Amino acid sequence: MTAVSPTWLADFDDAMRRHFLLDHEDAGMSDAELLRYADLPPRDAALQFGEDFVLQRVDMDGMTS
Repeated sequence: MTAVSPTWLADFDDAMRRHFLLDHEDAGMSDAELLRYADLPPRDAALQFGEDFVLQRVDMDGMTS
Protein backbone atom coordinates (compact mmCIF):
# COMPACT_ATOMS: atom_id res chain seq x y z
CA MET A 1 0.00 0.00 0.00
CA THR A 2 1.39 3.40 -0.94
CA ALA A 3 -1.40 5.68 0.30
CA VAL A 4 -3.95 5.67 3.08
CA SER A 5 -7.61 5.69 2.07
CA PRO A 6 -9.32 9.00 2.91
CA THR A 7 -12.21 7.06 4.44
CA TRP A 8 -9.87 5.01 6.63
CA LEU A 9 -8.05 8.19 7.69
CA ALA A 10 -11.30 9.95 8.63
CA ASP A 11 -12.39 6.93 10.69
CA PHE A 12 -8.92 6.68 12.26
CA ASP A 13 -9.02 10.37 13.24
CA ASP A 14 -12.51 9.89 14.72
CA ALA A 15 -11.21 7.00 16.82
CA MET A 16 -8.11 8.97 17.85
CA ARG A 17 -10.28 11.90 18.98
CA ARG A 18 -12.67 9.59 20.80
CA HIS A 19 -9.94 7.77 22.72
CA PHE A 20 -7.08 10.30 22.96
CA LEU A 21 -8.56 13.76 22.16
CA LEU A 22 -6.25 14.28 19.18
CA ASP A 23 -6.04 13.34 15.52
CA HIS A 24 -3.13 12.14 13.39
CA GLU A 25 -1.97 15.70 12.69
CA ASP A 26 -2.00 16.60 16.39
CA ALA A 27 0.00 13.43 17.05
CA GLY A 28 2.55 14.46 14.41
CA MET A 29 2.09 11.28 12.38
CA SER A 30 3.86 11.14 9.03
CA ASP A 31 2.47 9.33 5.99
CA ALA A 32 4.97 6.53 6.66
CA GLU A 33 3.69 6.13 10.22
CA LEU A 34 0.08 6.07 9.04
CA LEU A 35 0.91 3.31 6.56
CA ARG A 36 2.25 1.14 9.40
CA TYR A 37 -1.22 1.11 10.95
CA ALA A 38 -3.38 1.18 7.79
CA ASP A 39 -3.70 -2.61 7.60
CA LEU A 40 -5.75 -2.53 10.83
CA PRO A 41 -9.35 -1.38 11.18
CA PRO A 42 -9.30 2.34 12.10
CA ARG A 43 -10.34 1.88 15.76
CA ASP A 44 -7.82 -0.91 16.29
CA ALA A 45 -5.14 1.19 14.62
CA ALA A 46 -5.88 4.16 16.89
CA LEU A 47 -5.74 2.00 20.00
CA GLN A 48 -2.52 0.33 18.82
CA PHE A 49 -0.94 3.71 18.10
CA GLY A 50 -1.94 4.88 21.58
CA GLU A 51 -0.41 1.77 23.12
CA ASP A 52 2.78 2.05 21.05
CA PHE A 53 3.31 5.66 22.13
CA VAL A 54 1.86 5.35 25.66
CA LEU A 55 -0.92 7.88 25.13
CA GLN A 56 -3.34 8.55 27.97
CA ARG A 57 -6.79 7.24 27.04
CA VAL A 58 -9.83 9.44 27.55
CA ASP A 59 -12.61 7.28 26.03
CA MET A 60 -15.31 9.75 25.04
CA ASP A 61 -17.79 6.86 24.54
CA GLY A 62 -19.01 7.02 28.12
CA MET A 63 -18.97 10.79 28.49
CA THR A 64 -22.08 12.95 28.14
CA SER A 65 -22.29 16.64 27.37
